[in-house]
Amino acid sequence: MHADTTPAETLALLDYIERSPTPFHCAAETARRLDAAGFTALTEGARWELAPGGAYYLHKDGSVIAFEVGRRPVAEAGFRVVGAHTDSPNLRVKPHPDVTKAGYRLLGVEVYGGALEYTWLDRDLGLAGRVVLSGEGRPSALEQRLVDIRRPLLRVPSLAIHLNREVRTDGLKINSQKHMPPVLGLTGDSGEDKDEVGALRRLLAAELDVAPERILSWDLSLFDLVPPTVGGLNGEFIFAPRLDNQASSHAALAALLLARERGPGDVTRVICLYDHEECGSQTTTGAEGALTASVLQRIAAMGAETGGHDVFARAIANSFQVSADMAHAVHPSHDDRHEPEHRPALNGGPVIKINVNQRYATSGEGAALFEALCREAEIPCQKFVNRTDLPCGTTIGPISAARLGIATVDVGNPMLSMHSIREQAGALDHPRMIEVLARFMA
Repeated sequence: MHADTTPAETLALLDYIERSPTPFHCAAETARRLDAAGFTALTEGARWELAPGGAYYLHKDGSVIAFEVGRRPVAEAGFRVVGAHTDSPNLRVKPHPDVTKAGYRLLGVEVYGGALEYTWLDRDLGLAGRVVLSGEGRPSALEQRLVDIRRPLLRVPSLAIHLNREVRTDGLKINSQKHMPPVLGLTGDSGEDKDEVGALRRLLAAELDVAPERILSWDLSLFDLVPPTVGGLNGEFIFAPRLDNQASSHAALAALLLARERGPGDVTRVICLYDHEECGSQTTTGAEGALTASVLQRIAAMGAETGGHDVFARAIANSFQVSADMAHAVHPSHDDRHEPEHRPALNGGPVIKINVNQRYATSGEGAALFEALCREAEIPCQKFVNRTDLPCGTTIGPISAARLGIATVDVGNPMLSMHSIREQAGALDHPRMIEVLARFMA
């Protein structure tokens, strides 16, 4: 395969990631694509008028739930749910971020999720996220704006080898509080250095064209400015930030649109793109929150008058869920860290993730269903099991399975450099995952 023959679905993924530097932008980009596909936006606090065959979505902060109501009553046909998450480990800006030290302006940051901190050193970094403003005429009438500053604004400089000879023998040791604040600029003797507005607030005010005093708070992230790209000798790889897990978010979205394009289905098709997986999911827009259950209950309420009081319970019993989150490909320099008989390969096809202690929600039935769908589509399928002597990571799978009571299988495409500022995956695997998920929702 060569770069000019990269699958269209993979190129669409790279564009999706480039437009999504934060979960807020990822959710907004998802909503934009749903609008273009004819889905109707819903408001959480409004009365919903849903119809069989109708396509709808709810956009809340960094999360999106989209669905197409099936032709058959939901109590009989159930839901087919695909879950993924929009967030990735990164550096987040503190509420009082302006720091001056040794003649430099620094930005106070916290590490979000399990980031590989050393990969953030010596990178050209932009700044993006959500800013909350006071109303112009009424301060308590809050206004939210997205900001996306795509220029080399920030950098976390590493320490020269001449001042840290021990790094060769002791390894790189990073203190998140001391070493991770990025450099924003230099201090000076101008009046602006002595006021109480702060460099970041002035920057945001200029970007949004508002008065600095209107800026009340923010949810801001740093991000790598290098665009996602196709790579490798023959274009067999993709290199990008946030593959974990915007790749699965895009696959879920693309699969829903593909299934709808192929025609109406009996089941009600649902995708749930959650925020906050990387910090535990225990939030209002995370997989452990009540948002998805509330949406599914409202869909089930369509048939409550004719189907009895137990419509939702029956719908859940007839439902199935795929939790889509990226999987660990075997590492060429650390292949001993993998279970010898379960070593997924890049471009080897989607991976079923299994853990007997339920760090993944996969059961024998779920694994069989997903593998059968792969065989039906003539797509290769792989399995991942963690080494028995290493602790296993987890996903939204066990969380949402327990929260919703829906049988679940955990899957993902194989990748390298998980939780790095830039990650790596196979260029062929993405369209395969879309096809299997579309068949799952058929």
